[in-house]
Amino acid sequence: MRVITGSAKGRPLKTVKSRAVRPTSDRVKESLFNIIGSRVVDADFLDLFAGSGAVGIEALSRGARACVFVELQTAHLKVVADNLRTTGLAGRAELIRRDARAALVDLAHRGRRFDFIFVDPPYGQDLVPAVLALIDGHGVLAEDGWVICEHHAKDPVPAAAGGLYRFREVLFGETMLSIYRADARDAGGQNS
Repeated sequence: MRVITGSAKGRPLKTVKSRAVRPTSDRVKESLFNIIGSRVVDADFLDLFAGSGAVGIEALSRGARACVFVELQTAHLKVVADNLRTTGLAGRAELIRRDARAALVDLAHRGRRFDFIFVDPPYGQDLVPAVLALIDGHGVLAEDGWVICEHHAKDPVPAAAGGLYRFREVLFGETMLSIYRADARDAGGQNS
């Protein structure tokens, strides 16, 4: 696994040695950032269920202003910290050792809002709907922000969660990216 492009292009990344963790493949990561495009520059990024931190690190390498990495497992968070040091991106990162759902509540209380929230929970645990509800209910998504959920193609995910609506799906074998944003009509604007 490596950083695909940007300031840390080509740098190798450590992976988490655990059967419970399946790192986002370079193919999925590259497609994701092709979809995001230049919107990542100067964005605030949140990497929930961070694992090795590969997606958040890719965002930083491509010009994100800052990234918060949330991971419950201490050993996994150590891998994220090591990868941030290796890539020279630690100065724009915050690491939080916490359950993703509790971290969302804490971040909301701190007034944090994110342009991109990447959600990559363990497959088969039906966590995506609960996390989407918390994101919507606590207002941690910035105006015009996106929530990107990586999940197994057979995992049930909602078409909408509160004011968040899925506007794009991309399938990679058994892996699916479901991308959500707030419905502009809810804010008095128009859908784009």
